[in-house]
Amino acid sequence: MRSSEPRSGFVIPRRRTASSRRLTLGAALGLALAAGGCGSGHASSASSTPAPAVSAPAPAVTTAASTTATTTTTTTTSHRTAPRRIAHVARPAGPLRGKVVVIDPGHNGGNAAAPDAINHMVPAGGFMKACDTTGTATDAGYSEAEFNFDVALRVAAILRREGARVVLTRSSNDGIGPCVSERAAIGNRAHADAAISIHADGAPASGQGFHVIEPALVAGYNDAIIAASARLGGIVRDEMATGSGLVPSTYLGHDGIDVRGDLGGLNLSAVPKVFLESGNMRNPHDAGLQTDPAWRERLAHVIAAALTLYVTGPARS
Repeated sequence: MRSSEPRSGFVIPRRRTASSRRLTLGAALGLALAAGGCGSGHASSASSTPAPAVSAPAPAVTTAASTTATTTTTTTTSHRTAPRRIAHVARPAGPLRGKVVVIDPGHNGGNAAAPDAINHMVPAGGFMKACDTTGTATDAGYSEAEFNFDVALRVAAILRREGARVVLTRSSNDGIGPCVSERAAIGNRAHADAAISIHADGAPASGQGFHVIEPALVAGYNDAIIAASARLGGIVRDEMATGSGLVPSTYLGHDGIDVRGDLGGLNLSAVPKVFLESGNMRNPHDAGLQTDPAWRERLAHVIAAALTLYVTGPARS
């Protein structure tokens, strides 16, 4: 605590005995301790003789020892300042602040070892369907499940840097599922502004290229998302065609777009959603890209750009 008393104005006695000097020193040290902080206020005496009561501020002391004590106290007191306030500079809001995006990496690395789990039937929008499948792979053995998860993580990182809240339907590539019905439910619970399921196809080797799968109308299930999903699908198709290095599919769909009503992940979705088949893993050209980490990063930026255009664009209905 700071003293409210002035630092000068004490009367220096003209004559002091050795005993009075000791008593004065004790009083000065007591004052120094009191000025130094919020302690108990007790000071030990340098003499066995009780110190006389002091009714006025102790006089200044000019001895070397007491000068040192006074100087120390003054120094301590003078350096006691109020805590510095650190200004917190708000980070500029990213363009996707407040947006929610669900990324669904198709299949899972543990599916092949759990046939009973992935083959049990679940609702898929007016019919029943197997919980999940194993996915495909390149001829060299690079699995679709691993590819999907790798790309999903890259897309998520990009979107999060831009401020989006990103929800993944699975957190590793060594688990089972989730089932197609649960993948849709995850997006619905998150109230996602957009959802995309990342896949790679396993078509005959002669076919190459990407295609986007949009939901067909399944009355009573996905009525509310058809128009918005078509708009999302068109943006993803355009970005893939201009930025991915893949051509629109030469073997399926029309101009890089396919519309299907047999996919539970689309039929049960209450939020705008599409599937992306990111090339054909059986085609040597496409597989060469899919196994290249640098190209997967490029693909992730293309997907992230498409999602950003969609969620920041005009009303999504």
